[in-house]
Amino acid sequence: MGKGVSLLITMEEGVRIALSAIRANKIRSSLTILGVAIGVSVVVTMAALITGIRSSGLEAFESAGPENFIVTRFDMTDVRIVHDGSGRPPWWNKPRITPLEAQRIGRLPAVREAVVDFDFTIAISFEGRRVTGVNTSASTAGWPQYTMGEFVAGRNYLPAEVEHSRAVMVISRPLAEELFGTLDPVGKRVRVSSGRRAANELFTVIGVYEIGENIFSDMVRHFSVVPYTAALKRLRASDWFLQVLVVPREGVPDGEVQDQVISLLRTMRGLGPKEENNFAIIRSDQLVDLFNQLTGVFFIVMLALSSVGLMVGGVGVIGIMLISVTERTREIGVRKAVGATRREILWQFLVEAGVLTLLGGALGMLVGAAAANIVEAVTPIPAAIPLWSVAAALAMALLTGMLFGLLPAVRASSLDPVVALRYE
Repeated sequence: MGKGVSLLITMEEGVRIALSAIRANKIRSSLTILGVAIGVSVVVTMAALITGIRSSGLEAFESAGPENFIVTRFDMTDVRIVHDGSGRPPWWNKPRITPLEAQRIGRLPAVREAVVDFDFTIAISFEGRRVTGVNTSASTAGWPQYTMGEFVAGRNYLPAEVEHSRAVMVISRPLAEELFGTLDPVGKRVRVSSGRRAANELFTVIGVYEIGENIFSDMVRHFSVVPYTAALKRLRASDWFLQVLVVPREGVPDGEVQDQVISLLRTMRGLGPKEENNFAIIRSDQLVDLFNQLTGVFFIVMLALSSVGLMVGGVGVIGIMLISVTERTREIGVRKAVGATRREILWQFLVEAGVLTLLGGALGMLVGAAAANIVEAVTPIPAAIPLWSVAAALAMALLTGMLFGLLPAVRASSLDPVVALRYE
């Protein structure tokens, strides 16, 4: 009990002395605190951003259907760079996914919907207004089952309109506002062009779709959806990266659905028992894992950059503490002369360094919290500061003070009391 009380008294005294030293040397203390605060604020801000991006991204993936999966030419989550001399990726010679294969997949007992999907870019014009770079999805009529959102005007195109390659399209609400202003977009005819392929056709807008609010919704504001048959026939779009978005029936195990799809495609492609699949199945959890890996790498890079700020603060701690030791040499000699041990002197200066960096950590947390609030207010990212980042930031600040304050503390504790008393 006596040791515990003594430790508390020593710590209280160390904190009091540290605050007095900071007040006595405001400029250099402020610079040191600022260096630590920059590093901590970056850690807190990045943690808030990554947490918000991950939670919003996972919500977007889950809302699109955690049981859904994609059939495509190659697995984008497992890309490897292989140099075979041709300059082409390993999947280049794999056969394309075809609309016929999508139709056959859609007839499987375990599949509710198999959506043909490939993307390309168009320009849309209406009465002198022109919007370029419109990201367009060419799909079958079941695409809303794989896309989170709702129709705010008009309707979706019908399977019969897909079958007959009708020149109809669904556009996003921001695109409708850009093209038509306050006019009702439904029923309006627009000029659609795909410059690279010199396609130029009139399409009728039959619906306006609004993507559900998530981190990705503001990234592609101007988009449209057209029947894939119309994209191929009228706009001469390329189906080089055609894929099939598969929506399983409720209650059917994931493994059973994927087994049926794999078995069907292997049979249609004439693959033997020992031949590998020349197509890929990408599950939603694979996309989630890839998303987590990307955000994790981004966080590690940002953490490494933020450590520079802590290093600057740490160097400042060494400087200010060495100066403090020099200025207080006689004080140290007096304390040793009246019975202070080397351990007590060492602890005093370590506490002083820790207080210095903890103040920087607290300031950095306030700045990081303010930055996270600003991000949440002006972007769709729900930036929230996780508790672990608070603990990590304070721990990093304290550890920085202890590590960089160790050398000055050892120097102070090693002073000979007789020599220290004679110091001028």
